[in-house]
Amino acid sequence: MLIISGNTVTPETIIADLDNDQIKIKILDIINTSTAAYKYSSKEELFFMLDMRKNIIDASKMLYRSRLRFRIFNDSICNERFWKRTGEGGFLLREDVKPNEAINDIYNNGQLYGTECATAIVILYYKAALDTFGNSLFNRFFTEIYLMDWQNLHGNLTVASYRNPQDYFPGDCRYFKNPDVDPLTPEWQGENAIDLGNGYYYGHGIGITNANNIIRSLNAHRKEGSDISAYLLDSVTLPDIKRLFGLYISGQQPTS
Repeated sequence: MLIISGNTVTPETIIADLDNDQIKIKILDIINTSTAAYKYSSKEELFFMLDMRKNIIDASKMLYRSRLRFRIFNDSICNERFWKRTGEGGFLLREDVKPNEAINDIYNNGQLYGTECATAIVILYYKAALDTFGNSLFNRFFTEIYLMDWQNLHGNLTVASYRNPQDYFPGDCRYFKNPDVDPLTPEWQGENAIDLGNGYYYGHGIGITNANNIIRSLNAHRKEGSDISAYLLDSVTLPDIKRLFGLYISGQQPTS
């Protein structure tokens, strides 16, 4: 159920403004057919959410093509022109560079970077925010960037995880858990993957594929003799889109 400004809205009044974007239409259809109430303060907030989710998917596909390498945190690498590598293996934005240029450098020079799947998700979240906000607002609001995982975020990007949500949407980050992982390959304990909306997922190190293939890849790295399969958790991780919308709207206000 879609509710805008306290009123129930039919999707027909929205679809014409979506330029036949099939991902956005699919998200809207899930909202409309759900028994849950999805509330937005305005059409602008709804469209912002749709833009963020679409941009998360686009950022995932672009990151897959960027040649970003998979490396564990101990062996992570980055372009030190834009980032400082920390002792934890994360990447801290340098103070003398523009945030948008630093994020785009990962996409343009992915071969200079290597990190784990959780960091890849954070990278594409920032790229989605950049493409939604535009360069000027992004550089204004995202001056503190630390790329590692969502437990170590700095600044205005916050991420939340939800257990057993009523609905799942394109752009969600899902987690495939490998409960019997081989202790010699702990990096295969699970995979963070973006739902691309077409039955496929993007996971750094595994690529773009379907759920069965992700599970098959994880199962190939279990303890010897184990028959406990990897599986998809009933959970979702996502940026706080409502908070991001608040930032975006504040950036549209004229400065005194």
